[in-house]
Amino acid sequence: MADKKYVFSFKEAHEQKLGKEILGGKGFGLAEMTAAGVNIPAGFTISTEACNLYYKSGKQIPDYVWNDVVAHLHEVEKLTGKEFGGKGMPLLVSVRSGARTSMPGMMDTILNLGLNDDTVEAMVKATGNERFAYDSYRRFILMFTNIAKGHPRTEMDKMLDKLKEDNGYKLDTEVTAEQLKGLVAKYKEYYKSVFGEEFPTDPYVQLKEAVAAVFRSWDNPRANVYRQMNGIPYEWGTAVNVQSMVFGNMGEDSGTGVAFSRSPSTGEKKIYAEFLPNAQGEDVVAGVRTPLHIDELEKRMPEVYKEFMATITRMENYFHDMQDMEYTIEKGKLFFLQARNGKRTARAALKIACDLVDEGLIDEKEAVLRVEPKQLNDLLHPTFDEADLKKHDAVIHGLPASPGAGTGAIVFSAEECKAQHDAGKKVVLVRAETSPEDIIGMVNSEAILTARGGMTSHAAVVARSMGKCCVAGATEIVVDEEAKVVKVGDRVFKEGDILSVNGSTGLVYEGEIKMVPANLGGDFGRLMAWADKYRRLKVRANCNTPEDAQNARRFGAEGIGLCRTERMFFAPDRILNMRSMILSDTTEQREAALERIRPFIADDFYQMYLANPDSMVNIRLLDPPLHEFLPEANDEANIKDIAEKLGVVSVLLTQRSTPCSPAPSSRLPSRPARNLATKLSQRS
Repeated sequence: MADKKYVFSFKEAHEQKLGKEILGGKGFGLAEMTAAGVNIPAGFTISTEACNLYYKSGKQIPDYVWNDVVAHLHEVEKLTGKEFGGKGMPLLVSVRSGARTSMPGMMDTILNLGLNDDTVEAMVKATGNERFAYDSYRRFILMFTNIAKGHPRTEMDKMLDKLKEDNGYKLDTEVTAEQLKGLVAKYKEYYKSVFGEEFPTDPYVQLKEAVAAVFRSWDNPRANVYRQMNGIPYEWGTAVNVQSMVFGNMGEDSGTGVAFSRSPSTGEKKIYAEFLPNAQGEDVVAGVRTPLHIDELEKRMPEVYKEFMATITRMENYFHDMQDMEYTIEKGKLFFLQARNGKRTARAALKIACDLVDEGLIDEKEAVLRVEPKQLNDLLHPTFDEADLKKHDAVIHGLPASPGAGTGAIVFSAEECKAQHDAGKKVVLVRAETSPEDIIGMVNSEAILTARGGMTSHAAVVARSMGKCCVAGATEIVVDEEAKVVKVGDRVFKEGDILSVNGSTGLVYEGEIKMVPANLGGDFGRLMAWADKYRRLKVRANCNTPEDAQNARRFGAEGIGLCRTERMFFAPDRILNMRSMILSDTTEQREAALERIRPFIADDFYQMYLANPDSMVNIRLLDPPLHEFLPEANDEANIKDIAEKLGVVSVLLTQRSTPCSPAPSSRLPSRPARNLATKLSQRS
């Protein structure tokens, strides 16, 4: 076991041609960025196999794996000229997850690791920026408590909020160095009161706990839900990426952001990016602050902006796909923290695939493989009816974070979302900002609306991956989740009020707006033509009605692979004749019932053949599952319906068979039921 390698520098990983199954998506991207000559912070990847080994070892990191982690950390010290826990400019690291398939927001990250009371003062001396050092320290204590120790951050967040409120601050950046020192002391006191021990000061202890915490996050509830929803095997595990910290919160010549090389909503070939000055990456992703348009970077730091644009073009040409990137600027120096093939809407996926073919970066076969088949289902979602839309005025304006449309009743929690959805009601999830714990609510909502966060916030990224419409960064609204109200100026919307959300425009309307079926664009037909050109299999539809057959033909099915004749007779105008046929006492009664059924069959088959005039149509002859056509003995509504048609006072029908009952063909209806059928055949 000790001979097997579990830790790789980014350069080693590329030289050994390791893939995402070992490095995870983030580690693979960092290795490839190294090869492409992109400026990234030094670091290494602990493999997905180490994650599985962690669980097999009773949730412990084996010594031989940990020793290799320490050895690679020393290599990072050499590359950066910094010492982990040192008295000069100390080396701080980020510890990030990295599954082989992107799972945005589902697993954990810890930043600024390596800080304690000594190293924070060393940072003050090395940088001359006391506020920056203590801002980084308070962030680290908060993240370590929340992620490594698994304790909610609510009370610690309240401490910061109260400090800002008491001093009339709106932004975190207004908090002074002295106030941050006091906040750090309060955080450490709170940590000791919760865990009965001092906050850990040994950087190596901090790192080991953080790596274990990221491994554990692979098995957290939200990650499990996301994997089940997206078909990601549990056995894959997550890698852990350890990188030297670069700091976007060192002043106004620093900052951070997220960028897409093309629009993830429309696929348009245009940089889609945001910039948040004097901030760390967690501020953007968590939606704590609303970022600025990337044009702001050009105004503030034109040379950095020029390098930024050139690097993005280089990465897209290297990876031959639209890239999702995180970047940080430290004192005017640009670093890219990660690059991966970006999540995109179905329509954007089609456009990007077609455009990349036109640009000569990929061929037609590759274009077909670039679009996930299940994504195409998103194109079938309805949109707002334009005529009805004109009758409504927008009451909320936000950012068009994920396209599409949805309407429903306002709810304020993930749990209530699921409860209402399970009750058959459509809902809109409204939050100040979403967190990974909200995924259940997002799955069960028609749309998402957030007061904070930008186009690359958690809500936006996850909504796009689900095909849910989302409006984010609606800064004009105040969301009171305890009182269950949304305030927009002097207007108040309560839980249960109806909103209609347009994720393509960022506008939200009061009341319900009619929906219309989606209109498939030209890129859809183009991609389907390529699929037809290179495929080896034919696709036939499973149809039981003329409507099914027409829709199947419309979407390119080559005939009907199976038509279950008996499925045509569940409609209210048909099922009584089916019951009559099933419960007949004599051949004559059965033939009479079949004659009444014949016109339905003849017309349905005729329409189905017309829908597929030059293709095969396979018909399965009548094979009725008897128990499915008969109402249950205690089904009062069905019994009264039949009784009224027959003019009888009471009837007794056989109970529907259960999975443990004999097969329907061996279970004859009761005599009262057959008598009922006789009367039915005489009167129908």
